[in-house]
Amino acid sequence: MTGDTLDLPDAGKVRLVEAVDPAQQFALAGGEVSTRHRVMNNLPGTPRFCPIVRRSPALVAVEARNLDQRARAQIGRVRPDLVARAAAFMLLNDSKSSFAIEGERPSGTRAIRWGQAIAEAGHTQLSLPEFNRLQRIVIGDARFVQLGLRDEGGFVGVHDRETGDPIPDHISARAQDLEDLLTGLVDYANRTLHGGYDPVAAAAALAFGFVYIHPYVDGNGRLHRWLIHHVLAAANYNPPGLVFPVSAAILRHLDAYRAVLETYSRPLLPEIEWRRTPSGNVEVLNDTVAYYRFFDATAHAEFLYACVEQTIEEDLPAEVAFLEAFDRFSLGVQEIVDMPADRIELLQKFLQQNDGQLSQRARTREFAALTPEETAQIEQLYRDSVVPDDERNYG
Repeated sequence: MTGDTLDLPDAGKVRLVEAVDPAQQFALAGGEVSTRHRVMNNLPGTPRFCPIVRRSPALVAVEARNLDQRARAQIGRVRPDLVARAAAFMLLNDSKSSFAIEGERPSGTRAIRWGQAIAEAGHTQLSLPEFNRLQRIVIGDARFVQLGLRDEGGFVGVHDRETGDPIPDHISARAQDLEDLLTGLVDYANRTLHGGYDPVAAAAALAFGFVYIHPYVDGNGRLHRWLIHHVLAAANYNPPGLVFPVSAAILRHLDAYRAVLETYSRPLLPEIEWRRTPSGNVEVLNDTVAYYRFFDATAHAEFLYACVEQTIEEDLPAEVAFLEAFDRFSLGVQEIVDMPADRIELLQKFLQQNDGQLSQRARTREFAALTPEETAQIEQLYRDSVVPDDERNYG
């Protein structure tokens, strides 16, 4: 912890022990051996950043289900072109969902740009410049938002309407501690990636640790969820080219997500001494850096595993089923009437919006060229072949 050497003799010829008991907590598969102490350091992190995840009954059970292998088995049974189309939809859906969690509705261009950043997760090296680059992508228009690390305090919460005093739900790490904490976070990512650590447990500890540190004025939440994608992709946990729409799963369970965040942030509040600044911000008065280095991330790993399981067991099959059904519908339409692909997509949307029947508007305007017999055939085809779109829009 300190790097200081005590004035004591070496441990001598005694049995080597592990720093972490793998039967009780997630640990590295190996580690560095200290011959002086006769201890193998299989901790997932370093003194700069080292959350711990306990082997709770829920995590032991879900780990045994080998979700990554189940996802690969599912994908292996699907045509490559369908996999590519499913991947494209889920990527954009995850991008939109990540903004929606923050209460934002981004433009199509902004959502696509962030989706491209998500697709790159796992293929870049984590570093402070990389975090700064991602923040610039998230923010887009930076005229009213400070880019780069905070240079003052930070908190999550509201202000009192009368006094303007901060009412924090969470107080972020001090500005002077940010670079050191992020260095530790990068070291943790590298140790767990190359040390055989459970990828979902690592993603949870890393991502939630980042959002507790809250290094930026804005963009922290989306970067926190990007880190989940980064860890899973770097560990080859998800099938190649496929992004699990974790943000879509989180969006469906926002109350549980916020409750997990509060498992640590709420009990931490009384330990932080602060005062209001003239600008209505907070200034932390005591040394708090250790609170962001070390915490129990078990609840966070349980939540993330549940989200990953839902994306694999429900979202991925639902998207593939939709695409297969749409292809059946498209081929069936072509047998009834010659129609370009974009018109078939519009036709499907009209039918989906009106419970399988073409509206009066569609009959008299966009699809006025269809005969009554053709319309009846297409409506029956839709009912027989198409999965309702609301089963697909899981975000």
